[in-house]
Amino acid sequence: MCRWIAYSGRPIYLNDALFKPENSLIHQSLHASRALTATNGDGFGIGWYGSRRRPGIFRDVHPAWNDENLLNVSEQVSSGLFFAHVRHSTGTSTSRTNCHPFRHENWLFMHNGQIGGYDRIRRELDMMIDPCLYGFREGTTDSEALFYLLIGNGLADDVQGAFERTITCVLQAMDRAGIAAPLRFTATVTDGEQIFAIRYSSDRQSPSLFYGHKAFTGVDGDVDKGAVVILSEPLDSDSGKWVEIPEGHFVVAGDGAVSISPLNERL
Repeated sequence: MCRWIAYSGRPIYLNDALFKPENSLIHQSLHASRALTATNGDGFGIGWYGSRRRPGIFRDVHPAWNDENLLNVSEQVSSGLFFAHVRHSTGTSTSRTNCHPFRHENWLFMHNGQIGGYDRIRRELDMMIDPCLYGFREGTTDSEALFYLLIGNGLADDVQGAFERTITCVLQAMDRAGIAAPLRFTATVTDGEQIFAIRYSSDRQSPSLFYGHKAFTGVDGDVDKGAVVILSEPLDSDSGKWVEIPEGHFVVAGDGAVSISPLNERL
């Protein structure tokens, strides 16, 4: 499974979060400890917000641990809200367009998980994407399909509701196709202001998800103890810093605050 990190707080240089911690995302790309597969070498991506509403993205197909460009870029780019992802493919090709995060207007999205039997319902799910949005789909992953389904299901107006409606649509398609394999959907999305995340699986075996108030030194030299990090696994071994997000819950983070609420019990 993939590994990812989402950060909100005082602007920091991206390499402080991606390379420097004990269990940094780059370390996880080669030695993930809370995933079914330890190696996540099928590409990487970062997405960040600066002075413009539309975020920047940088994605490539090289393993994150062996890409000098990622190191050089992350040493120079600073942001108060950014995403980063290292990919382990669940069957689709290793290409730049299949790497996370995915971007649409001011939104960024990352996913860790899998739609069971995706190859059997891929066409049906694509047909569910709003025709006005389908032209923006560039890759072949189930993750990108989920992103555009979320947008079409009202992401801009009701984030949790959009997740719940999208999950319901996918589960119904899987049921019609007689698919017994599970839907596993640990994901995060941001509008550039707040970070939203979800931990859900139809078999109650979701990929891991945590949050913590990790203190990083900002670009101004001050330490921001109120920064929020949502991520696949903790950045260090200090268990007191990290809270595991329960199965079947939805998270909202921004301005140093985190709220967690259960998903619709009918899912």
